[in-house]
Amino acid sequence: MAVFLLDAVLDAGLTLIDDNVDELWICSAIPSTYAEASSTYALGHKKPPTISAAGDAGGGGRKITVTAITDGTTTGTDTATHWALCKLGTTVLYAAGTLTAPVAVTTGIDFTLTEFTITIPDAT
Repeated sequence: MAVFLLDAVLDAGLTLIDDNVDELWICSAIPSTYAEASSTYALGHKKPPTISAAGDAGGGGRKITVTAITDGTTTGTDTATHWALCKLGTTVLYAAGTLTAPVAVTTGIDFTLTEFTITIPDAT
């Protein structure tokens, strides 16, 4: 069954992330809760990350981009494999995913990440 969704419908979900997220965590495993992102698997954070407004995604759908990070603060020593976008002072984990490449981090040393996108594909 084919489905059509107006871009504004897709943008609403992405805009929720853009409007509310004010901390990015790097983690040693994929978190499914705020506690896992900010404590259990946490290796570092950036407050706040810069996130673009929703726009067209190549190949269809809509996307937001989290810009490259050059000055994240590490809080642990291990290999970061995932990212998490959260709202500071709440228990809300808005999105989490796999890093483009694992990043070895050491407590007390700034970390960097390349930009990445979150995409909602067009309905089919």
